[in-house]
Amino acid sequence: MEFYGREAELEQLQSINSTSRQRARMTIITGRRRVGKTRLIKQSLGGQPFLYFFLSRKEEPLLCRDFQEQTERLLGVKIIGSITRFSQLFEWLCDYAQRAHLNLVIDEFQEFFRLNPAVYSEIQNHWDQYKDTMKMNLILSGSIQSLMQRIFENYQEPLFGRATAKIVLKPFSPGQLRKLLELHYPDFTARDLLTFFAVTGGVPRYVEYFVDSQALTHDGFINAFLDGTSFFRDEGKALLLDEFGKDYGVYFSILSLIASGKTDRGTITSTLQKDIGGQLTRLEAVYGIVKAQRPMFSKPNSRNINFYINDEFLRFWFRFIFKNQPPLEIGNYDYVREVIDRDFSTFAGVALEKFVRAELAATGQYSHVGNYWEKGNQNEIDVIAYNELTKQALIGEVKMQAKKISLDKLRIKAEAVMRKLGRFEVAYRGFSLEDIKKLG
Repeated sequence: MEFYGREAELEQLQSINSTSRQRARMTIITGRRRVGKTRLIKQSLGGQPFLYFFLSRKEEPLLCRDFQEQTERLLGVKIIGSITRFSQLFEWLCDYAQRAHLNLVIDEFQEFFRLNPAVYSEIQNHWDQYKDTMKMNLILSGSIQSLMQRIFENYQEPLFGRATAKIVLKPFSPGQLRKLLELHYPDFTARDLLTFFAVTGGVPRYVEYFVDSQALTHDGFINAFLDGTSFFRDEGKALLLDEFGKDYGVYFSILSLIASGKTDRGTITSTLQKDIGGQLTRLEAVYGIVKAQRPMFSKPNSRNINFYINDEFLRFWFRFIFKNQPPLEIGNYDYVREVIDRDFSTFAGVALEKFVRAELAATGQYSHVGNYWEKGNQNEIDVIAYNELTKQALIGEVKMQAKKISLDKLRIKAEAVMRKLGRFEVAYRGFSLEDIKKLG
């Protein structure tokens, strides 16, 4: 698939590149794996030469040997002696960048925690010494967000406050997914679009797989997960094992329950029969995989909280793949397909609500977009959007089938919300599956 989107990020990186020709710049790029960080970096550099150091799971002396060879080859120089410590190579590059502009990309930067944590202090020392006199465009990319946060946002860490720019790369939006289908499969249905969103979450690597495979239908998406050779089968585990470490079992159990619709703390705790407050907090605050959501208009300290997985791919994986490992292991794909066929409409209903809210937020017409429910998940309202300046609001109901939408019932449910909206001019609207082809 051709490079797509990322116009704002490209413009920012190209501007940083230009500025770095006068003074060194350190840019952090984070985001979940497969979101396209490396491809974005390479695209932003165009045809310019750059050093690309990928921190694979080798020992430091072996990595330094590879990096030294790459440096000598790209820059056309001979480094005297054999470099065995990254600090030595980085200092040499800082010295070089005093005389000539240098693009340096270090990928999976958090891996130095495993290789040699002292490297961060050594990089800080060299950076502080040379940054005002060298012309370096230093880009540090990482996928384990908890560690990248620790490196750059913990004031006790040596690189705290050193970065001059930060980009958190997000998946493609629902609107971008629709445009991709319009480009590559103009005959798509609303169901195809919703499934595209629900199983990929807009993650570029997954999107690219389906575009290149021309498997852009509902059945094509589902079949890819049930293919015995597909990388999707183990993808959830591959993404999260490094994040969670030896405690992954508890985290996986929590995520599986949330994906199955058990979204409040009490239900999760009683099902697992253990206190999981600490894990829920880390899933949200450290890993960014789970989000604690309160009803719109609730107080910040309200305990009326539902948890949801903040990644559509992982929500699908934990709901249908992780939960059905035994039949998948013995090759009973037909059984898992029957489970998906049986439950997908309910599963996709939540994705449809997220799709609609995301598209409304993307219009720029509203200052707040969310949903509402009362204790015990009663009196649920799927969409509330309002503009604080214009005093206009939208209250919406989302259903897979248009015939199931009742605006009269919605008005009755919204009476409590209307008291909170005060003098807002309120419109009521229903959103069905077919509407997502023309939203935005």
